[in-house]
Amino acid sequence: MSHILDRPIWNALQTTHADLAEGSELAMRYPPSIVPFAAAADRTRESLEALESLPAADEVMAIVEAGPCTISDGLTVVTEGRLVQMVAERPYERISDSRLQRLTTDDAEEMLALATLTKPGPFTLRAQSLGTFWGIKIDGRLVAMAGQRLRLPGFGELSGLCTHPDFQGRGLGTLLFRFVAGEISARGDTVFLHAYRTNTLAITLYKALGFKLRSEMNLRVVKRHA
Repeated sequence: MSHILDRPIWNALQTTHADLAEGSELAMRYPPSIVPFAAAADRTRESLEALESLPAADEVMAIVEAGPCTISDGLTVVTEGRLVQMVAERPYERISDSRLQRLTTDDAEEMLALATLTKPGPFTLRAQSLGTFWGIKIDGRLVAMAGQRLRLPGFGELSGLCTHPDFQGRGLGTLLFRFVAGEISARGDTVFLHAYRTNTLAITLYKALGFKLRSEMNLRVVKRHA
């Protein structure tokens, strides 16, 4: 029996993020201005063709599945990789710290600049449409942030965790990690996250912070044939 997190994009768009879904019962995606995630309902020809029809010619889509990321002949693979999906072994306590502040749309450009520099994963000016983000500012400058991305019944994804290189080694990332995990736990959801399988340093840190490997995941970024 499959787990709801085996197909996190499809199941999020079917449930908690249904108000953001574009497409049909055969294939859905998030608005590309928010995040490039997309998924087909299944691996039938009809669903894969519906997935192919979603992007414009200049758009890419990212597919994340525990099983194979099957696509139609009309799509080209731009890049692909392997991820690990990890879940918290226990709820996190809610914490507070005077340095932490909730970010708003006024911070969007600075958030995008920080994410572009540190590359925590897909990020856009409208990333806050998926969930709340918090950050730490020093001398008015955003130097670290983390927030929430995919959300499914009973589960919330911690994402966008990054610290400016000039401010690493100060524990800011760990503080934000614990804070966001506590906020997700406080609403009764289990915290989960994704990391590239090759990012052994991050995986080791997440294990030390109380996460365990749930599943390896496949990632494919695709576009329509020119």
